[in-house]
Amino acid sequence: MAVERKIYPVEGMSCASCAMTVEKTIKNQPGVEDAGVNFANSTVWVTFDPKAVKPEDLRDSVRSAGYDLIVDAVDVVKVGEEAKQKYADELKLRFWMSAAFSVPLLVLGMFFMDWKLTPWLSAIMAAPVVFWFGRQFFTNGWKQARHFRANMDTLVALSTSIAYLFSLFNTIYPEYWTSRGLQGHIYYESASIIVAFILLGKWLEEKAKNQTTSSIKKIMGLQPDMAWLVEGESLSEVPLSRIRKGDVVLVKPGSRVPVDGRVVDGQSVVDESTISGESIPVVKKVGDKAWAGTMNQRGSFKLIAEQVGSESVLGRIIATVESAQNSKAPVQHLVDKVAGIFVPAVMLVALLTLITWLVLDPANGFSHGLISMVTVLAIACPCALGLATPTAIIVGVGRAAEKNILIRDAESLETAHQVNYIVLDKTGTLSEGVPSVDRIEWFTHETTYPGILKFIEQNSGHPLADAIVRHFETDDSSGFVADSYESIAGKGVKTTVKGKKYLVGNPDFLRQEGVMFTDTIESSLSEILNNAGSVVGFAENNLLLCLIRVSDRIKPSSREAIKRLKARNIEVAMLTGDNRANAEFMARELEIAHYAGQQLPSDKADFIKTLKKQGKVVAMVGDGVNDSEALSVADVGIAMGKGSDIAIDVAQVTILNSDLNMLVTLLDISGKTIRTIRQNLFWAFIYNIIGIPIAAGLLYPFYGITLDPMFAGMAMALSSVSVVTNSLRLRTARI
Repeated sequence: MAVERKIYPVEGMSCASCAMTVEKTIKNQPGVEDAGVNFANSTVWVTFDPKAVKPEDLRDSVRSAGYDLIVDAVDVVKVGEEAKQKYADELKLRFWMSAAFSVPLLVLGMFFMDWKLTPWLSAIMAAPVVFWFGRQFFTNGWKQARHFRANMDTLVALSTSIAYLFSLFNTIYPEYWTSRGLQGHIYYESASIIVAFILLGKWLEEKAKNQTTSSIKKIMGLQPDMAWLVEGESLSEVPLSRIRKGDVVLVKPGSRVPVDGRVVDGQSVVDESTISGESIPVVKKVGDKAWAGTMNQRGSFKLIAEQVGSESVLGRIIATVESAQNSKAPVQHLVDKVAGIFVPAVMLVALLTLITWLVLDPANGFSHGLISMVTVLAIACPCALGLATPTAIIVGVGRAAEKNILIRDAESLETAHQVNYIVLDKTGTLSEGVPSVDRIEWFTHETTYPGILKFIEQNSGHPLADAIVRHFETDDSSGFVADSYESIAGKGVKTTVKGKKYLVGNPDFLRQEGVMFTDTIESSLSEILNNAGSVVGFAENNLLLCLIRVSDRIKPSSREAIKRLKARNIEVAMLTGDNRANAEFMARELEIAHYAGQQLPSDKADFIKTLKKQGKVVAMVGDGVNDSEALSVADVGIAMGKGSDIAIDVAQVTILNSDLNMLVTLLDISGKTIRTIRQNLFWAFIYNIIGIPIAAGLLYPFYGITLDPMFAGMAMALSSVSVVTNSLRLRTARI
């Protein structure tokens, strides 16, 4: 069964209970394997069988539950962002309109309470606030009631309508209370202020939630909307969605590359820092690869499209970040369970509050009990609970993406700060991963030999030969022709050029072929062999011309990264498939105590399994196919961005710029994100645990005071805003 995974924007959710309802509704559809709703950014991810269920079916099911699912837009992410901005603007307008009515209401209630027209004017002014500007609470609450469910809108609708209707009854029939020796209170201003404060809170909440996705918006902004399409001699600017694989596009100076592809004409300098993290611009010429989202600085070139849109490297980065931001941390599952029963529990507490007041104070209990019930309904806030985890995850994943760290899921982000043992591959992780010439000892002053050596090695294809060719890139090798050429596996090359015999290979091979090694040469060879690397000799007939050391250089970031990890009391080990001598040299240079060479992929995996049995939380860092097994068994698998596709696919985290210092950054971001989640959950739970009993009248027997419903509404509004604001602190935290 071929399944698809899609992300869709959801409209109409107002709290965590709504998110739970949408998630359950979609999960119950036939053909849906799994689904998860992120209340913080109003999206749902769905894994489903397209043959069994269509996106339109999912939309219809969500609509039947009282919400909406956007599935038919070309760019659902963009449409979703526009919908969220529109909703925020609508909330802003409703708040200001409700405030315009509520402030005069407050003045009437405070300074003109004895005026006989005050109750009637208050009723008239409160009506549009409660029933028009706050109509979303009633419409959404009714949709929930039709399905025998309740959410935050239900609580607001009940609290404001009870306060308003109770006040209206007292306005029309004041004698009901006066005939019993009691005073009929009115609470129009409370009902109105509750709506105004909650609208203010929802508006500020939406603004803050939109800011949490600023990182993904920045990344998405790297993708140009238009591209210059070359068709024969014609050139036209077309939407990027029209570009297909095989099309030729023109990239002008100062514009972003629209697709992944190869240069077929022209030359330029491109800033690739957005993709690779490399700060130095890269020269692009015919045959070179260019990436979507990178900035062309000067010159223009034509590119044949190889990967377009979501298939490009940038597209995959966007998809990875979106997926991680929509995933749930393990702690969120507990929160979901609480949110699922929160609203019904609050409604039960509110009813018990009224009953308790009636039992304990039969004379005045109904009035006090009713207002306490309204206050309980107004102060209870499932939103803060629902926002506590996802807002922090969204900001944390986004902050990591800005640092060139791609995190695939929330669970990896939660686990990373617990890592106490890191296993590192050598080649491509601690080292550059590309052999290069780091030393040459010439025993002749003839200037033509570099060109001859380059010519010989150009035909070899061996990785060491490639390094030598790169080193002599500026030397001319065009004037040479080989009379004979023999490549001997594991040893070297024998060739004849212009009647002279040349040998290139390891020292033992050259000795076997009769090349003389004088005492001076032997001394140089011993010195060169003191360091890691491979030695290549170049000889003419039996005369040694030079010795070349080719090695895989240590990355500039490796030493500092190892020191910083050790300073955090994190144990470090190096496992490599390279020979023991090179492994020992690397470990000695980087002061790594635990190391092993000539390791098979299964050896690395077994080592990590052993560490996990000892109770270690292990991260594996690698870049090759041979690291994929170890990456998959580690608690956190971390791939270097310049590594193989298999390693990157298996790993939960990818460091795009291959800078090992980003390991420390990852741990910092993880730690600060989890700390923020804990703070959010603590305050969200404490707010409700303390607020609801006070609203019910817990302080009345001791101090004779009750909480005014309007302050309950204000507290409810501020609780969710404070949670989102706390998460936003991650954007500016020192990392």
